[in-house]
Amino acid sequence: MTINPDDDDNVEILTGDAAQEAAADDDKALTDLIEQPAKVMRIGTMIKQLLEEVRAAPLDEASRSKLAQIHSSSIRELEEGLAPELREELERLTLPFSDESVPSEAELRIAQAQLVGWLEGLFHGIQTALFAQQMAARAQLEQMRQLPPGMVPPGQRGPGHPGTGQYL
Repeated sequence: MTINPDDDDNVEILTGDAAQEAAADDDKALTDLIEQPAKVMRIGTMIKQLLEEVRAAPLDEASRSKLAQIHSSSIRELEEGLAPELREELERLTLPFSDESVPSEAELRIAQAQLVGWLEGLFHGIQTALFAQQMAARAQLEQMRQLPPGMVPPGQRGPGHPGTGQYL
């Protein structure tokens, strides 16, 4: 059921089944955007550790060059674990380093911090979606507990009720 308190406002309050369906749709969409979650988590952890190392120690030209290569390959690997929408977002936000010169320490730190920040935002989104999914499941369970024994929640079929199709 959808309640629109005031036609002039853009506020829509979802209650009951509509809220649960909306939460399930959001969760499904987010989980579909990360095709290889374990890979994304591993690479994210590695990138975060690299950023801490870059902050802790001065880098010579060879190490800056190597770190730039690692950064580029990490982005390519991350893209393989993401759906096209997130891949496009990542490509828009991360600019490749120039092949003509080795990036400075500051450029590397900024690029790594930007990538770590993007990944942390992605991980927070996943956690939020999982929490919303858990809350929707909990609400559904509470709703089922409040029904008398043998009753089925509205919109669901009981075990003895066949479908409405034409088959036997």
